[in-house]
Formats: sequence, structure tokens, C-alpha cells
Amino acid sequence: MTSQNFMKNKPYIALSISIISVSSAAIFIRLISADALSIAFYRLLFTFLLITPFVFFSKKTRSELLKISTKNFLIMVLIGLILAFHFAFWISSLDHTSVASSVILVTAHPILVGPVSHFLLKEKLSFLNSFGIIISVTGVIILVFGNSDPFSGIQGSTFYGNILAILGGVMAGLYILGGRKLRKNISVSSYAFVVYAFGAMFLFVICLFFESELVNINLHDFQLIFLMALISGILGHTLYNWSLEHIRASVASVFLLGEPVGSTFFAAIIPSISEIPTIYTVIGGGIILSGIYLTTRKKKEEIISKI
Repeated sequence: MTSQNFMKNKPYIALSISIISVSSAAIFIRLISADALSIAFYRLLFTFLLITPFVFFSKKTRSELLKISTKNFLIMVLIGLILAFHFAFWISSLDHTSVASSVILVTAHPILVGPVSHFLLKEKLSFLNSFGIIISVTGVIILVFGNSDPFSGIQGSTFYGNILAILGGVMAGLYILGGRKLRKNISVSSYAFVVYAFGAMFLFVICLFFESELVNINLHDFQLIFLMALISGILGHTLYNWSLEHIRASVASVFLLGEPVGSTFFAAIIPSISEIPTIYTVIGGGIILSGIYLTTRKKKEEIISKI
């Protein structure tokens, strides 16, 4: 790949890495025995702590943080709250439904992001964009139905878990829209620093309210949460936030529909989880990937020229 082609495709390379990284999150969560809200808090706290040294030693980032307007700062605080609810809803859903169903529902936010970005952010959807979203959502529906069998091995009804995952998806859609608007003027390091900090603070309060265990967590769980923060947080969400500066919100959102395919695959091959995907998962996953291809195929020429 030439240097010019690499620079042209850099946002899509970053998105690909972020998808693989975030696909591991549900697997880490399944392997952790701690309370769901505690996992959410420490996962975001560790991510914040990992990026803090880079912010502290960057004069440019420190200077930018001091110049952020009050309006933008308050918006980032709100986005931090939205992110906190996203993690609280989604991670809790994994206690009540399958990895595939949970991750699929939480990544179904193009239904929200596409139309809202079209009308609110004036990012017009072409026929190909719209068709790609429809194709992807069709794949999501197939996957949801294929993994909603109450006899799939998950104890009890999956309805509650699916509702939590849907709420997590709504929060993810709002998070993406807010990030897309602010990332045009604020660097990813400054944005992530503020959003992750307040997200962790809000999750701490949520944990206190629901009396979640924050102290007596075993070392093995802390190690897994740290790895999740490093892989899913730094390589996943932070790279995804960076890509939002260069790729339209609706495109980036549909691109993330590759996450349920990756998570389902990991859940199937890891012996301690062994959630074998149904035929609906295989077919739905293929349709989702087709939708992602259709949605992103024409977007290379639309990357912001300043890259």
C-alpha cells in the first residue's frame, strides 16, 4: 500500500482495528465474576487512567482543554453521562441474554443515527447509504430472532436482557451523534479525557446508588477489566472517536455492526463460553457485512481533505 493510499484509507484502518478491539469486550465481561455495574465503572476508570499520562505530557492537549468553551464542556459532560448509561445498560444485559443478542441490539443504533444525522447534522443519505443501512438492520433482525430462543442456555427469560441492550444501543446512538458534532473542533485526546472522566464519575454514583461492590473484587477480575479497558477502550472506542472526525456518523455507526459478528465468533470458540451461533446468526452476520460494504464503498472519496 502506497503512502498516499494509506493516508486515504487511514480512517477505515482505524475503524477496522476498533471493531476487532470492541468485539472482545463482551467476552471479557462474560469471563469476569464481578457485578455488572462495578465492571462498567472500573472499565471506564481504567480507560481514563490509561489516557491521562498522554494528556498530562502533551502541552498542546493541556492548552486545548483550558480553551474549551463552557458550552462544549457541558455538552461533553452530558455525553459522559450518556456513555455511563450506555455501559450500565449494556454490561448489565449480558447477565440476562446471549452475547450475540446483546451485542447485536446494542449496535443497532444506525436506526437512530442515520435519520437523525440526516436531518439534524445535514448529512444527506444517498440511496446506497440508505439501502446499506436497511440491509444491515435486516441482518440485525435476523440475528435477534435467531438468538432469542429461551432454551439457548441462558437462564430465565431473555426479554429483560434484550430491553437493557436496546437501551444501551439508544445511548450509543446519542453518544455517536454528540461525538460527531464536537469532534470537528476538539481533538480526540481532549474529548476522550473529559468524557471518560465524567463517565466514570457518573458510573461511580450509579454504583453507590445500587450498592454495587467496588472494593472486594478479586485480582483476576481486575486484570481482565484492565485488559478490557486497554483493548476495547483505548484501541476500540478511542480509535472510533478519532475516526468520527473523518467519516460521517451514519457510516461509522453502520461500520460498527461488524462488532456482533466478531463477538459471536469469539464467544463460540472460547471453551468457557462456547455459545455456538445458530444458522440465523451466520446468515444475519453475512447480511450485516454486506450492508457495511454497501454503506462504505463510495465513502473513500468523501474523507475530509485535510487528512
